[in-house]
Amino acid sequence: MGRLSDFFVRELSRHQVWRFFLFATFLFVLPLILADYPYIDDNWRSLAAGLAWSEQGRLFAQLFYNALTFSHAAPNVFPLPLLIATLAMASALTSLAFHYCPRPTIGSCLVVLPLWYNPFFLQNLSYQYDGPATTLSLVAVIYAITFRHPWRSVQWLVPAFLIALALGLYQISLNVFLGLCCLELLRAANDKTSPLPWRDLLAWKAAQVILGGFIYSISAYPFMGSNRTLLLDWAGDPLLQIEINIGRVLEKVVLLFHGGWLWVFGGLLLFALVGAVQLGGRVAARQDSAPKKLLIGLMCLLAVPMVMLLVSGVALFFRDFNEGARTLMGFAVLLVLLFYLSHLALASIHERLPLLLIIPLLAMLSLSFAYGRVLTMQKTFASTALASLSYDIASRQALREARLIYLSVSYSDHWLTAAAGSFKQMPVLHYLLNIDFYMLAENLPKAGITNVVAERERRNATRVGYQGYPALVDSQYYRIYLIGDYGFIVMKEPPPIKTLHW
Repeated sequence: MGRLSDFFVRELSRHQVWRFFLFATFLFVLPLILADYPYIDDNWRSLAAGLAWSEQGRLFAQLFYNALTFSHAAPNVFPLPLLIATLAMASALTSLAFHYCPRPTIGSCLVVLPLWYNPFFLQNLSYQYDGPATTLSLVAVIYAITFRHPWRSVQWLVPAFLIALALGLYQISLNVFLGLCCLELLRAANDKTSPLPWRDLLAWKAAQVILGGFIYSISAYPFMGSNRTLLLDWAGDPLLQIEINIGRVLEKVVLLFHGGWLWVFGGLLLFALVGAVQLGGRVAARQDSAPKKLLIGLMCLLAVPMVMLLVSGVALFFRDFNEGARTLMGFAVLLVLLFYLSHLALASIHERLPLLLIIPLLAMLSLSFAYGRVLTMQKTFASTALASLSYDIASRQALREARLIYLSVSYSDHWLTAAAGSFKQMPVLHYLLNIDFYMLAENLPKAGITNVVAERERRNATRVGYQGYPALVDSQYYRIYLIGDYGFIVMKEPPPIKTLHW
């Protein structure tokens, strides 16, 4: 018992730290692997072995799948890409743990784990194609922070290439790099015996970002479509637009803090505040002049709102603002900041108390498993919907032989009634799932139906234009009309959920 107890506080070898992170990272993605649900874009990508990343400025994601599948396309080889990315993440977190603490313990390893246990990152990982690419992007920015070399040119160039690689895999990961730079400042300020390495923290990091951006601009950026690069309308009121975008992000983030999560993260925030006070005391005790200590304290204060702003970060400045959970990669750095400050407070009381950080991590792991079950329910519902719709089409000769059948775009928050209880208790699950449609046209070829297309250019005309005609099929969730050689699938509003008392 004593040896087991000592394990949690003793120094770990690099191999032990790597095994810990390998187990922890794999455990977080296990529910998604078991669910094996093709998520939104995965449907058309697997159908056509499609790429289409280069026009999104993500050329390296495309090259990754070309190399992995030994082809010029992207055949579906899930979960192999995710397993490779998880392995890479375990190594990256190991590097970061030793970067933060040269003699790490289990408690100090817990501090960096939220980079992977970010609840909003579950939506990124839901994509069987995009999930591994965004993970490798995160791995690249972590190594850009931890890389060290005695030669200045190498120390400057390698992180810049890693930043360019990260941008070419998923541009939003830049928020994580900038957030980790803010943490570097706090860590350096916490060491009251060493002078603050201003050049490394400011000049070097800025130079690496600029050079990395330049490398990205001449490699992957030229392939990007023009609609992906439109910034806010500066002729209008950009500050108001940014304020509105921040408000929309905040509305989504607060969905996470419901029920027990409120107490868990309330406690985490309390310990983080104590740690922040201790950090302030160490800044005051530094062997520097009063103006320099004041400057360091001011920089540390500014680092906190900067990390908060980077939750959505660069996405705030684009005209086509995406408030989806997949863009909130910066929330992971905010969690690491809270964990780091809490670790300072807990470790100052007793060496074993940092192990309390496992409680919020268990809450995030529980959310992952709950989300995995929701994906399984969605998979069951999607399979049933596909079977019903494909039968109605295949069993009627007129629909089978129709030139085209338009599937109307119809959104609702109530399609997945099986998960209504989970959505009520954990509202963030619905935000993570982000599926508010009955069926995608790309699903029908799985059942051999190839004449159904999504109604895009018609702007959902079937919902109002053909209601006067008799329906050829009138199902619980949809009606199918046939006019000449063309069919129209019109979705109904899902029936209300009835409260059952057992």
